[in-house]
Amino acid sequence: MEPNTLLDSVLDEAGVSHAGLAAHVNEAGRARGMKLRYEHTAVARWLKGQRPRGQVPDLICEVLGERLHRALTLDDIGLGTPGSARGPATPLSGFVERATALWRSDEQQRPHVVEAPAVTGTPAVIPVWEWENPPEDSDVSRRGLTRVSMTDIETLRAARAHYEQMYRKAGGVATRTRVVGFLNSEAAPLLRGAYADDTGRQLHRATGGLVAIAGICAYDSNTHGLAQRYFHQALRLAKASGDRGLGAYVIALLVNQSLFMKEYRQAVAFAESALRAAGSQITPALAADLYAMQAKAYARLGDGAGALSCIRRAETAADRIRPGQEPDETGYVQPGLVNVQVAEALLSLGDLGGAREHATAAVGTPAHDRGRVHRLAMLTHIELRQGEADRAGATAVEMTERARGMESQRLRDRLRAVREHLAASGSAATAEAAELIDGALRVPL
Repeated sequence: MEPNTLLDSVLDEAGVSHAGLAAHVNEAGRARGMKLRYEHTAVARWLKGQRPRGQVPDLICEVLGERLHRALTLDDIGLGTPGSARGPATPLSGFVERATALWRSDEQQRPHVVEAPAVTGTPAVIPVWEWENPPEDSDVSRRGLTRVSMTDIETLRAARAHYEQMYRKAGGVATRTRVVGFLNSEAAPLLRGAYADDTGRQLHRATGGLVAIAGICAYDSNTHGLAQRYFHQALRLAKASGDRGLGAYVIALLVNQSLFMKEYRQAVAFAESALRAAGSQITPALAADLYAMQAKAYARLGDGAGALSCIRRAETAADRIRPGQEPDETGYVQPGLVNVQVAEALLSLGDLGGAREHATAAVGTPAHDRGRVHRLAMLTHIELRQGEADRAGATAVEMTERARGMESQRLRDRLRAVREHLAASGSAATAEAAELIDGALRVPL
């Protein structure tokens, strides 16, 4: 059950409270001879995704339509039934309205949107299947009041790069409100603007890159249902753009989230989908990351042969990376990233020596502070497993210093995990590092 962001957006536009909508629906029902006793709690359930019974969806359209002085359909309020006939709007334009409604709800911090859990099973797989399979968007042109120019698209591209750098330096908690605010103020009006097919594809690509950053920031803020919805949106925008490489990048983000959620078979399947569907449009950097994450998934499943095969493919792809020939989105695949991914896979397989070699290589390669924190955390864990408490303590101290000032729930979780490992070692050599981590964790986000 997904939050009904369209109904939430229309409610906000109409200036009607939850209690007010319930009262108006009850009144409209009485005019039709119906005895309804809805309260604000019922509206809250509708916003969380529950569908009202009987004629109530039509009553909601009537009530809100009168308030807004325009006719509303069930699709307009997110209560259209699957397979029902739609109005003149295209599927892509309907998607734009749902997407922008989510951005608006996120910016307003609606609890039923921000706190929604991630979906699993078929609902999680369908967006990936739809990206990979026909039909394609034959024409993404649109009529609107504002003509979209290449200057507008360049602005979106520059914003994506800006917010990506902000995320790396400050973390997703601080960055998310800014990127979502930009999506609402700048990207949403452009998507609803006027553009020809060629310009529209570039617009959808640029917006997809921004939406992916919003998803990354939501993931980093520990709001996984919201992150997943942003990733699904970015995947739909990638399909509209016709850029298979962008779609594969978005799926890599979904693979990473699947690993975090311990959906290891899903991670393997998603990575296979990206590698298969992107074909020649997939770059060496992205292929290296997808294979490395597959290796981690196979290792977690206990499939050593599958993990080692993917490790070899990841290393081969990494050797072919040419930074100047990669798109902006794959800039996160910096030297050493594959090493730390491989280290984690080998650690799961029990190969401490191999894991140590790769983790040391990753730490010895320059990286931005955020990436370096994760690399140092992995090395700390391996050093502790190998009984080198002194080295582990020193590595953990450097990791904690690098993490200072970043507002990131994921990094805080990583620090907590390292602190638990340090405490479990029972060594005086790790006490200083554990105390330093405690101090860092006391700083609120």
